[in-house]
Amino acid sequence: ATLFDKLIWAVYDRPMKSLMFSTDERLAFMREAAKDSPNIEVMSYSGLTVGLAKRVGASAMVRGLRVPFDFEVEYQTALTNRQQDEGIETVCLITSLKYAFVSSSILKEVALAGGRTNEMVPPYIETALRKRLALLVPGHGLLQRTAVGVAHAKNVIKALADPGFIGAGFAPFQAE
Repeated sequence: ATLFDKLIWAVYDRPMKSLMFSTDERLAFMREAAKDSPNIEVMSYSGLTVGLAKRVGASAMVRGLRVPFDFEVEYQTALTNRQQDEGIETVCLITSLKYAFVSSSILKEVALAGGRTNEMVPPYIETALRKRLALLVPGHGLLQRTAVGVAHAKNVIKALADPGFIGAGFAPFQAE
């Protein structure tokens, strides 16, 4: 938020994947994260991200990079966005080393197995994640290490996997 006068942090409201949290829940997480940054506006949107950028008068879209694969995906996305609107730039920022390994799949797998997630996400997200897992998977933190338990855990993780949770599904960008 310090690189831009105004930052719109937006979450796509109709992803082509199954998410653990609703659009409203994800917006609440984002608003909590941005509460001390008056120049950040949080919203949801439908359609192309570049379309939202154009509608709000943005000059750039900010994308996050964690691992080398992210660059390949974001490079293709940036070229596609440029084809849609040459007037909107894509700015890629590299994550902090502290979070470079964190993905929604890893986060959920660790939480499902009862591991520590407090250094991966803020407390309010950790609490919400554990509550949601408790509803979806009774005894989620106490899975026994049996062939059935491991198979069940892997199936649940596979069913809940969504690369958009927390980071990749957010498409923040700057508006003038």
